[in-house]
Amino acid sequence: MTGATGFVGAAVVRELLKDGADIRVLVRAQSDRSNIDGLSVEPVIGDLRDADSLRDAVAGCDAVFHVAADYRLWTPRPEDMYESNVEGSRNLVRAAADAGVNRIVYTSSVAVLGIIPDGAPGDEDTPVTLDNMIGHYKRSKFLAEAAVRDLADAGAPVVIVNPSAPIGPRDVKPTPTGRMVIEAASGRMPAYVDTGLNLVHVEDVAVGHVLAHRHGKIGERYVLGGQNMMLAEILFEIATLAGRKPPRVKLPHGLVMPVAALVEGWARLTGGGEPFVTMDAVRMAKKRMFYSSAKAERDLGYTSRPPVDALREALTWFRARGMLG
Repeated sequence: MTGATGFVGAAVVRELLKDGADIRVLVRAQSDRSNIDGLSVEPVIGDLRDADSLRDAVAGCDAVFHVAADYRLWTPRPEDMYESNVEGSRNLVRAAADAGVNRIVYTSSVAVLGIIPDGAPGDEDTPVTLDNMIGHYKRSKFLAEAAVRDLADAGAPVVIVNPSAPIGPRDVKPTPTGRMVIEAASGRMPAYVDTGLNLVHVEDVAVGHVLAHRHGKIGERYVLGGQNMMLAEILFEIATLAGRKPPRVKLPHGLVMPVAALVEGWARLTGGGEPFVTMDAVRMAKKRMFYSSAKAERDLGYTSRPPVDALREALTWFRARGMLG
């Protein structure tokens, strides 16, 4: 497994352990391993950008789960994201195929799928091109999945899963979606824009990975989503759970864009971390990112629980670690 120390990966590890799997996890020397502390896994030091380290990591494995990704909506060095997401995925799938691995589950994202203009849910077959990808994260994941699909066409035993926006415990970084939950629960989101997301419990995504390994068809991809919700609905649920008043002010996208530009400029100038609001995020928010998991439900037996459960568990986890203001 790659990405075991991360949000989704840690959930997949726990789901696999329930099945009694023997798990080897690829970690970098400097990785924060708190998400897998106490778990019965075999760590091996390596890096997706180091093909030699990957050959040693996959040797003797029956299956490979490639969950790791550089998931940020802003970075001062986009080339790092492409190197990890695109070249790293190509390196790992090649190494696994060369080692004779029986099944490779590659974690893509709904970010690479098409969006239907009228807000209807998209799916695995919704038309899309690279030109539709907004920002380096979406472009890198689009190119990474394309590279993986090429390797699958060449014989690599790959099944692809496309999770939507996962929510739940152990979001250590946190992810961009987790940051939204923290900011809203801390009372730092007094307004919102007109957009929508598909929210899913991270543990449902983890079960979906295992189902894809068991029942997925090689070369196919499966959306692992939950419920389509408007951002106003999501913020209302978070506010209710956190005991706060939900935001009532809806801002036009055109008003938020200059703010995002200023915040991004300040981050570049000061060398600070990822800004909370970015220009790419505002551009993406102009569309409702709604998706259907009907194919995974039909072919894999996938199910998902109400996202309010995921929000509740995420807030409990964030609060216990002092991450809420």
